[in-house]
Amino acid sequence: MHGYRHAQGFTLIEVLVALAIIAVAMAAAVRVAGVMTQSNGLLRDKSMALLAAQSRLAELRLEGQLRSGRKTFDCDQGRLKLRCEQTIERAGPLYQVQVQVLDASREAPPLARLTTQVRAE
Repeated sequence: MHGYRHAQGFTLIEVLVALAIIAVAMAAAVRVAGVMTQSNGLLRDKSMALLAAQSRLAELRLEGQLRSGRKTFDCDQGRLKLRCEQTIERAGPLYQVQVQVLDASREAPPLARLTTQVRAE
């Protein structure tokens, strides 16, 4: 009796299924890499905005003369275009100072917001 020899290796269907699985896995990996890159960019922008807000509060403390009111101005950090909104309100012997930093290139929630109180001179 002669038996049939079974061929060694994979069938075409098995190879195609394996390639489909690899393609789905690679697409997911590319998506994760894209999300991570976008998150890194947002974190960098928020850090630069916080630096701009801290710098403005330091400038106001050094100037010493505060006036109540609202002021909007550019506060770019390198190539990052930012807009600062400063609000100063007198509260008894103190001024409450708030600096809010927004992305000047698009409408979005503030990247940073700092509030402090400064003694009136």
